[in-house]
Amino acid sequence: PKHPTMKSDIIAALVGSAAAFAPAPVGKTASALNAFEDELGAQPPLGFFDPFGLLSGDVTQERFDRLRYVEIKHGRICQLAFLGQVVTRGGLHLPGDIDYSGDSFDSFP
Repeated sequence: PKHPTMKSDIIAALVGSAAAFAPAPVGKTASALNAFEDELGAQPPLGFFDPFGLLSGDVTQERFDRLRYVEIKHGRICQLAFLGQVVTRGGLHLPGDIDYSGDSFDSFP
């Protein structure tokens, strides 16, 4: 009888381990939020992710669009605040006074 070679053992191990990297089937849940499964940002494995339930109850496209707009606006404000911190900590201060009592921008760290 012919014994299996090392090459065939390696190939069998590779084929067997490939199943570990195959995508697992994701169960679909039926809810009113399925209306937003195709929106930008909904991606596997979570799909449409609403952890706080802000769209539970009266779910309309108008409410969804409003919440998305507000989220983007707040994200941009946070980015500007972070950039302001980095620039100020880097030593760049605006010229002039920050208030009418004469406190300059340089007087704050």
